[in-house]
Order: sequence, then structure tokens, then C-alpha cells
Amino acid sequence: MIHPLVQQLRFTRGEFKRALEGLSDADARQRFMPMNCISWNVGHLAWQEQRYFLFYGQGQMLLPQINELFAYRAPASTPALDEMWTAWNAIAQAVDPWLDALTIEKLQQRVVRDGKPSPYLWGSLLQRVIYHYWYHIGENMAIRQVLGHGNLAEFVGDLDGVAPYRPE
Repeated sequence: MIHPLVQQLRFTRGEFKRALEGLSDADARQRFMPMNCISWNVGHLAWQEQRYFLFYGQGQMLLPQINELFAYRAPASTPALDEMWTAWNAIAQAVDPWLDALTIEKLQQRVVRDGKPSPYLWGSLLQRVIYHYWYHIGENMAIRQVLGHGNLAEFVGDLDGVAPYRPE
């Protein structure tokens, strides 16, 4: 059975996508200083999943350009939204089998980076990704409000139907 935290990540990814439904490429590229634009945020979350779950977890770097262009503190840019969704989807699909195999034991292990144990547990990194998504969901919704978008998704969606609490 898939671990409850993985189920929460999948729910959160769905909320991230739902928050951006109907968004045009032009609006996704609008930047309101000091924030990054929405399309950059999509690339940035793809970067984090690739870094943590593909690179740290499996030693793979599926899309090196994502690692270079959307890392923490990478320079701002205004990439095409469809390109960012393509990258995000490719990384999410590559990550999913690894996430499906996570166990309680694995989540309690230290992440190894550069051959050395890091201060982070796998479970903590998974939580960090979930919380990072919610941070950018809020930021993206604020950007959409500044752009004058109406009828935006309300949060949180169908948590009880899609990802209710369940114990390990």
C-alpha cells in the first residue's frame, strides 16, 4: 500500500494543477517583483522533485536543464508554461514508481548526498516537498488575483474524498 505521505503529495500535486487551470501562457509569464512568475514556479517544483527523488533517491538526472535553470536561487526567467508542464509531468512520472515503493523504514533513513549522510530523513524531505508545493500554490493564487483572474479554485479541495487521514 502506498504510504500516507505519498498519498498527501499526490493530493497536493493535484491541488497545484487545479490552482493553475485555465491559465494562459502570457499570464503564466507575468512577473510581479520580487516574486517569480508562475511558469518559473512550475519549473522550480519540478526541480525539487527531480533533485530529491530522482537524483538523491536514484542517482538520476532526467532533465539537467531543469536543475540548472530552476534551482533554489537560480536567476529569474519567464519560461513557456507548456514547456514547464511537460518537464514537470516527465519528472513526476519518473518519480512515481520510486515514491510507490517507499516504506516506513526508508522514510526513517538518512538521505545520503555525495556519499555522506545528510541531516535529513527521507520522510522529512517528502514533507518539505509537500509544504513547498503549498507555499507556491498560495503564491500562484496571489499572482492570479493580481492579474484579475476570477472564479479561482478554493482551497483545500476534496481532501476527505481523495486523501483523507490514514495511519501508517
